[in-house]
Amino acid sequence: MITNPFLDPKQHRDLYGRTTRLARRTGALMRAKISGRPVPEAIVRSLTDHRGEGAPPLGLVVDIGCGRGTTTRALAEQLRPTRLIGIDLAPALLADARERAGRQRGVRTDFVQADFHQLPLASGSAGSVVAAFCLYHSPRPERALAEIARVLAVDGLAVLVTKSLDSYREMDALVAGAGLDLRAEEHESLYTAAHSGNLAGLTDTCLEVIKTEHEEHRFTFDGLDHAAEYLATNPKYHLAPGLYGNPGALAKALHEALPEQSITTSSVITYVVARHRGGRP
Repeated sequence: MITNPFLDPKQHRDLYGRTTRLARRTGALMRAKISGRPVPEAIVRSLTDHRGEGAPPLGLVVDIGCGRGTTTRALAEQLRPTRLIGIDLAPALLADARERAGRQRGVRTDFVQADFHQLPLASGSAGSVVAAFCLYHSPRPERALAEIARVLAVDGLAVLVTKSLDSYREMDALVAGAGLDLRAEEHESLYTAAHSGNLAGLTDTCLEVIKTEHEEHRFTFDGLDHAAEYLATNPKYHLAPGLYGNPGALAKALHEALPEQSITTSSVITYVVARHRGGRP
């Protein structure tokens, strides 16, 4: 029996069949954020720094698990590759990403629905590959990483991004303390398949890891209403009917159980930069 919703294909439509949940989650988190670099900017910086001065212009850049296209747009605007492909399994997210990315002069941008275990790309065709916050959706992330290695050019770079197992643990305590899910702190992390502690090791099976960077991101939710906006998007908890996806009802339940308060939580974001094993030293 699958208990982690991120690894259960039956829950994929509920999680990503529409863009609403992801947009609300991102919005609540970004309003709460008090420290940590914007992830798309950090990805661009990693690619720029490791390619070095005098590197030839980028050809194909692939954004795997592109979601709503925030990183895709940053890659197009700041790296300006000849071609950019965003790949995701969810049609609704691809539609949002397509609109968000817009048109960038000189950059051919396409969005493709595909499974990252079987990328519709030729071997050695990609100059750079990005996979941010998606590998923990695979029960076998090493297969997805092997596909990244396959499509990466010999002198290409991959930037892989994930979160720590204990991300947002203070929110678990809040949910348990309110009596909304008494076992909230015992549930398996959503990121167990590919997390800060194992991503570099998984990557090293098929790519050469050249840098691993951990950065703490901190968030302060200014009250229970704000916390409810985030919690209502989190599939980790076993909430009473009518609470998941309903921030108003969830906020009411929190207020009935707890005094008004701000909540500070954190997540370690991990960046793994890797290259093809045949890459230059």
